[in-house]
Amino acid sequence: MIKRGELVAIPTETVYGLGANGLDEAAVAKIFEAKGRPQDNPLILHICGPEQIELFCHHIPQKAYDLARTYWPGPLTMVLPARDSVPRRTTAGLDTVAVRCPDNAVTREIIRLSGVPIAAPSANLSGKPSTTTAEHVLHDHDGRIAAVVDGGPCRVGVESTIVDLTEDRPRLLRPGGITPEQLVAVLGDLVVDKAVTAQIDKDAVVKAPGMKYRHYAPAEPVVIVSGSREKAAAYIHRHFVPGDRVLCFQEELPLYEGCSPLAYGREADVNTLSAGLFAALRELDDPSIHQVYARCPVGGGVAYAVQNRLKKAAAFHIVDAEAEV
Repeated sequence: MIKRGELVAIPTETVYGLGANGLDEAAVAKIFEAKGRPQDNPLILHICGPEQIELFCHHIPQKAYDLARTYWPGPLTMVLPARDSVPRRTTAGLDTVAVRCPDNAVTREIIRLSGVPIAAPSANLSGKPSTTTAEHVLHDHDGRIAAVVDGGPCRVGVESTIVDLTEDRPRLLRPGGITPEQLVAVLGDLVVDKAVTAQIDKDAVVKAPGMKYRHYAPAEPVVIVSGSREKAAAYIHRHFVPGDRVLCFQEELPLYEGCSPLAYGREADVNTLSAGLFAALRELDDPSIHQVYARCPVGGGVAYAVQNRLKKAAAFHIVDAEAEV
């Protein structure tokens, strides 16, 4: 199916991807059409391993091989100069391309057997919460794509970390399962792009997916409520109206009795938050819901990636419960 230019949803350790031959412009165009994806949002090429980087990239710094040796297969994407063989439709018109080797043996075998790199953004409709099960994919694309390869629930649950290696200093474009601390351990240096911490201009040129547009969002507005458990709960109870929902940590469920709470994981185990976030956001994707109040983890590591996805879903709308009089 990949060789014929069709769309196939594939499992990875992060999220399900909507895959097509990344060297076939017509096949890549189908990805944008199926997702309703903006044409200036570049795709990631999924490859079998470090030995394939040179097939699609040039002027590859040693740091790219150091990262690949340490974290591939895994949830790490690198932005590098693209060879002419990579269509500009795949790169959104840029002279750079994002590449990664997924930590899923089935998908790596599909890439190997197809003989081409597979371009695969998350298999959700553009802007909506990402897909972490085959059922999520079918909900969005049943009858619209050729097949779904069911690899079970995704282990990591948020998209890959993206680091740009085309500038003088490595730049974090999107946090993910490989943490900033892990990147610095190999690279020795890391700049965090503005798109990670704030909404950037709609006319900005971006090198990687998920940087510019509102992403991961349910139908209704999301508001992140920061502060202590008690202050946040008091704030939400004061503002809660029928039709609202609360997205919180499992430990906080007793604090939101009567507020229709939904837990997406345990604050004490941030990996459960990462794995459960998108499934929870998809459950909350209901036009009948008025507003969602969300609790967000703090700190670095994987929590940093969860923060990024929630802030994107909330369009960076955050209130500080500690500051309200």
